[in-house]
Amino acid sequence: MDTELLQKYISGNATEAEKRHITEWMQEKPENMREYMAQRKLYDIALWRTLPVVVEKKKAGKRFSVHTLWVEMAKAAAVVAIVLLGTHYWDNKHQTVESSALQSIYAPAGQRTEIMLADGTKVWLNSRSTLTFPEKFKDNNRKVKLDGEGYFVVAKNKERPFIVETSKCNVKVLGTEFNVLAYAEDSVWETSLLKGAVEIQLSDPSAGVLKLEPNTMASLKGTRLVKGRIKEPDYFLWREGLLCFNDISVRDMIEKLKLYYGVDIVVNNTSIFKNRYTGKFRTKDGVEHVLKVLRLNNRFTYTKDDENNVITIN
Repeated sequence: MDTELLQKYISGNATEAEKRHITEWMQEKPENMREYMAQRKLYDIALWRTLPVVVEKKKAGKRFSVHTLWVEMAKAAAVVAIVLLGTHYWDNKHQTVESSALQSIYAPAGQRTEIMLADGTKVWLNSRSTLTFPEKFKDNNRKVKLDGEGYFVVAKNKERPFIVETSKCNVKVLGTEFNVLAYAEDSVWETSLLKGAVEIQLSDPSAGVLKLEPNTMASLKGTRLVKGRIKEPDYFLWREGLLCFNDISVRDMIEKLKLYYGVDIVVNNTSIFKNRYTGKFRTKDGVEHVLKVLRLNNRFTYTKDDENNVITIN
C-alpha cells in the first residue's frame, strides 16, 4: 500500500473512495493490518517532533534541543513499535484509545464498528461513517467530528461537555445516550435522544439552541430544527447489524440502501415505488439479499454492474 495514501487516511484527509479502498485492503489479510498499525505508530511518534524548546545541560557544558531528544526517542520507539506489532490484535468491535494524536475511524459500506474513546464514551458507527477525534481529550471539552451515523453513550463529566460536530449542526451533551444521523452527502439530518439531555446548535450561532428530552428527536428541515417524538425505536438496532424498516416506501428504502451500501441503484420500474413494507434485514447479508426479498412481491428483475458499482432495476 502506498505510504502517502496511508498517512493521508490516518490524518483524516482521505476521500470517501480512498477510505473505502484502504479499509478493504486492511481486511484482506493480517499482514495489511500490521502494516497499517506500523504507519499509525510512526504517525503518532512524528507528532512529537514539533517541540521548539531549547534547554541547557550545564554539566556537559553544551546546549541541545528537545527536538533532538524526541528524534532519538522516536527512533527507539519505532523499533519497539515494530516489535510489538508482531503480537498486536486488531479488534474491530472494541478499540480503546490512549494517546494524544488525532485519529479517524471509518466503517466501510455494509459494516459497522464499535469504539471506546479515552474518556470511556462508547460510539457505534454505522455503514460508511467516519468519526474523527483526539485520542486524548485535553481541553475543557470533548470534541469529535462525525460524517455519517453514530450512536453515542457518553461518559458523564459535568466539567467537560461532549460535543459532536457535523456538517450542519453540533450536538452538546454532558452524559447521555443518543443517535446522530448526519451524512454530509445526504440532505437528512437527525438527532434522537434515548437518555439524558442534549442541546443542538445550528451552524449559525444566532439561531439559538434546541433542547431535547428523552424519547424525542430533532430533524433539520431547510434551515430550522423540528422537534418530535421517536416513532421507530427498532431503528437503532442497526448497532446490532439490523436494517429495520417500518411502513417505509420502496422509494425511501432504495435511498437507504444506496446510502448504507455505497451503491448506485437505478430504478426503471418506478411502479414499485408506491409499495410500502415493514421488516428487518441483516446488514451483512448485503444489498442484493434485500432486493431478492422485495422481488418476491414485486415483478421486477435487476442487473449489477460491478465495475461501476451500479444496480439497475427493470
